[in-house]
Amino acid sequence: MLILGIDTSGKTASAALFDTDTETFLAESTLYTQKTHSQVIMPMVRDIISQTGKSMSDIDRIAVANGPGSYTGLRIGVAAVKAMCFALDRKCIGISTLEGLAFNNTTFHGTICSVMKARGELVYTCSYRSDGYFPEAVCEEKIISRDELAEFLAFNGKETLLCGDGAADFFTDYKSPKFFIAPPQDRLQNACGICLASLSKEAVAPDKLEVSYLQKVKAEKDLENKNKI
Repeated sequence: MLILGIDTSGKTASAALFDTDTETFLAESTLYTQKTHSQVIMPMVRDIISQTGKSMSDIDRIAVANGPGSYTGLRIGVAAVKAMCFALDRKCIGISTLEGLAFNNTTFHGTICSVMKARGELVYTCSYRSDGYFPEAVCEEKIISRDELAEFLAFNGKETLLCGDGAADFFTDYKSPKFFIAPPQDRLQNACGICLASLSKEAVAPDKLEVSYLQKVKAEKDLENKNKI
């Protein structure tokens, strides 16, 4: 089975093509970009498909990071996947960005903590227990302060690998001999992690694919504030 993975949840735009029969990534492309993801993600997908000698009709499933992350980036990625799945008559799989980050670092034995910047001192986070093959969530995804996360990890008391765009600052500011940081190539969002995480998920029809922000978008906040007046 061929799985196309897409991640547009942060500064990186990433696409990967994974062959489940041979457990081989046939192609992968990741770009740290200042452009909008709508400008780069579909050309990136077409390029990796073309380079492998495959066609879009060869794809069996499409997996996409569906949050948390950049509101605009997530909407672009999910919309692109829905359009492709409707056109190809394929099913899709929404993968938590935090889980995808953990799967980027699946060979780590111990706790993997995904840390993504939200706003101010808040971060999106979730911790996973990894046996070196499969990270399994040990808590719910949440948006909390960095201090709260440090307290949670201290109480956990285990060696922890930090990944995500908030990992470097957290690692520097909350020094601990039990904290490790993922190497640069595995620290940020990558479609490879999205593909791997999708292997244990059930695919759904494209009209069932939704974005999970973990916090209210600006339009919802503005409406609430308006109703309070």
